[in-house]
Amino acid sequence: MNALKSYDIIIIGGGPAGLSAGIYASRARLKTLLIEKSAVGGMIINAGLVENYPGFSNGINGIDLTQAMLQQATKFGLETTSADVTGIKIDGKDRVLYTSEGDFTARAVIIAGGSERQKLGVPGEAEFTGKGVSYCATCDGAFFRDKVVAVIGGGNAAITEALELTRFASKIFVVHRRHELRATKVVQEKAFAEKKIEFVWDSAVVEILGDKSINKILIRNVNNGKESVLNVAGVFVNVGSQPATEYLKGVVALDAVGAIVANGKMETSVPGVYTAGDIRSGSIRQAIGAAGDGAIAAVNAIKYLAD
Repeated sequence: MNALKSYDIIIIGGGPAGLSAGIYASRARLKTLLIEKSAVGGMIINAGLVENYPGFSNGINGIDLTQAMLQQATKFGLETTSADVTGIKIDGKDRVLYTSEGDFTARAVIIAGGSERQKLGVPGEAEFTGKGVSYCATCDGAFFRDKVVAVIGGGNAAITEALELTRFASKIFVVHRRHELRATKVVQEKAFAEKKIEFVWDSAVVEILGDKSINKILIRNVNNGKESVLNVAGVFVNVGSQPATEYLKGVVALDAVGAIVANGKMETSVPGVYTAGDIRSGSIRQAIGAAGDGAIAAVNAIKYLAD
């Protein structure tokens, strides 16, 4: 049997929280591994322009921001690997991580796995995922050049994606179940000023329809129940997110929605296990907050190992 690969600190998640933790842990000269199951950067890499991260008066692309963080962390010795963490076991002073690419052990763990896009849960969504249904405008927007698409949602992420899609699509319907947006005012102002965007208020998607790919969606007015059809070639779903904590049930304390419960030091209910970012209960779900969480978690993990 092969020996487990051992580290001082293992960080789960490669968004701003995980990368910030990686910078602090690596600068402390601790052997540190960051595990990310998809692209390093987390959900913020979907943002074409990040305007509220300090230090960038003209904004910065989400990919560029997190790549700069990654470069800074790896300069100090942070190791990274691509794997899906499927479980954690507490074995005395060791924390054993089970992943799709083998098992690892660490003396301290920082869980910064963020959240996952919530699904609509309507007929046609699963069938047409990758065939018109998308959860990332930055990734897939170019496939809908000069076509009509719909964005589902009314928060910052949804409206930012609608604005991103104006670079490609001829028209964007924003379908929102309320009569006002939840996005911040500056984002709303940009969207309301954009001629390509049309808002469909008080409405929810009932079904996604098509043949080999999407050609329309059935929507229902939530006030009067009236149904109507929008002819679209693509649907970009952005109706919120949920903490990626399925594998942590029974390991650390979670709140009612599945987010990790932690104190001000980012300590979870298990000694030596910390958390940071959107996966944490009470997170403000902003990149700057996630980065701050990551720094706090790493500083306290370093103290824990020293003690």
